[in-house]
Amino acid sequence: MNVLLTCAGRRNYLIAYFREALGGCGRLLAADCCAHAAALQEADEGFILPPVASSEYVEQLLALCASQNVKLVVPLNDHELPILAQARARFQEIEVEVLVSSPEVIELSADKLATVRFALSAGLQAPQTFVTLESAVKALEREDIVFPLIVKPRWGTASLGIEWVYDSETLELAWRLANHRLPRLGLRHGTFPGEGLLIQSVLPGREYGLDVINDLNGNYRATFVKRKLSMRAGETDRAITEARPELVDVGKRIGEALGHRGNLDCDIFYDGERVYLLDLNPRFGGGFPFSAEAGANMLSALIAWVRGEEPPHAWDAIRAGITSTKCDRLVRVNGSESRVRAQEARMAEPRLMPLVGVVGLNT
Repeated sequence: MNVLLTCAGRRNYLIAYFREALGGCGRLLAADCCAHAAALQEADEGFILPPVASSEYVEQLLALCASQNVKLVVPLNDHELPILAQARARFQEIEVEVLVSSPEVIELSADKLATVRFALSAGLQAPQTFVTLESAVKALEREDIVFPLIVKPRWGTASLGIEWVYDSETLELAWRLANHRLPRLGLRHGTFPGEGLLIQSVLPGREYGLDVINDLNGNYRATFVKRKLSMRAGETDRAITEARPELVDVGKRIGEALGHRGNLDCDIFYDGERVYLLDLNPRFGGGFPFSAEAGANMLSALIAWVRGEEPPHAWDAIRAGITSTKCDRLVRVNGSESRVRAQEARMAEPRLMPLVGVVGLNT
């Protein structure tokens, strides 16, 4: 079974985990809009696709799946999730499974205000959230909230545009600046000033990451718990796995209520009594490798579900107390620079669509 990771970027660790899960029974492919993407160099074969925002993205991806006998597509970028959720039926017609949830789940997860409402409906806590500057100022005057506060995009990703503020003057300045920045960040910003922004309270307790695993029918299967030790560019950089039955129960509650497909990366805060839900990411997130390093074998389960089989025994067994940390390393781009430029030029030529450029590997 051939597996394709899209918007693969720097996620070389997923290349290694999927290759191990396949066990030699299929090829591991990677695609990205940049020929220099590190993951392309270590996949069995790398492919250049148009940017996600291109009108040709889905057509190119369909053509690639057909030509390479792909059976499973794993999208890794927030921006492609709604596009592929809408197009999933087209991939099913050519017997390709796309690991993406329903459009409703994707929209709920992308909208931080909808996430707050979901948390409360599921019996969890959430940050105090304000959709206008005026409402936050009034709450401050009533002492319903206190500084620091966080100004953030309502439809944000990768911690883009987030500002911590510590006084009223900075709050107003951050709000005005964020309104100007949203369009340049490529984020949804609504139809009137301020619609694309939220102001939230800072949460108490320790920050945890949950990998909430549902099968391809949206049935809950497992939760992996990691306590975050440090963050980098909005992604978990160091973490330790913990045995927290109370947080596993929270993951089960979320998975059953949401009905997502595959992995759900959740950010929560836990003060020892209350659990606050911060973010939902219905894809493989930056915290997944910490689960994998502690023994979680979710990828083997995923491949088994695609094949219509039961997952291997103890795929969901994870060891507590395993600390892992990420690091950068260099990956040499295979093939000459002129060849890469030529491939990019071919991909930019409309008359060649839907041909897919290939990065030559191991040459």
